[in-house]
Amino acid sequence: MKIKITNHEIREYMDIESPEFPKYVTQILNLSNQNAQGTRPKIVGQMSELIQQCTGKTLLEWEEWYVSKHPEAIENATDKVYEMVKNIKDAINRIDSEMVKRWVRDLVVVKTFLGLRFQEAILKKAAEIKGVSWRSAEPEDESKGIDGFIGDIPVSIKPATYQTKKGLVEDIKVRILYYEKEKDGIEVDFTEILK
Repeated sequence: MKIKITNHEIREYMDIESPEFPKYVTQILNLSNQNAQGTRPKIVGQMSELIQQCTGKTLLEWEEWYVSKHPEAIENATDKVYEMVKNIKDAINRIDSEMVKRWVRDLVVVKTFLGLRFQEAILKKAAEIKGVSWRSAEPEDESKGIDGFIGDIPVSIKPATYQTKKGLVEDIKVRILYYEKEKDGIEVDFTEILK
């Protein structure tokens, strides 16, 4: 039997109060921190290792130990994150209805099209590499996990992260071409069709 213990419950069990923030603030702070990388190990230390080094058992003992080892860390992280908050605030002030409309169109129309149709580009490139024809899968092929054919080779096209997911229900019996999205395109592993 699996039972979930929420972060709120963990705090309660350990007698640690939860700070209150206005609505949306934690989302903005999390986004700011992601962009600023304010709590990366080079700023605050490798927390998983540090917590193991501390012999204290209470929050207060841990905090005192941590601050003694990294006296500038909280301030440095705060400065980095707050600078990004100011940048985001400036960006928010530039957003108008027309900009939101352009963003929504790009997300809903363009990125959906590209996200679904880049499989076609992978198939075309694979066919070019092999010097054969290609075609997209028919609905009956798709039900078998086939996204298309390189010559007469049925292939499935999956993100590289698919390989690391354990316990997937899908049992694909065809060759798989793995891809990774990058800033300027996609990187595809064509090994399976070159065998």
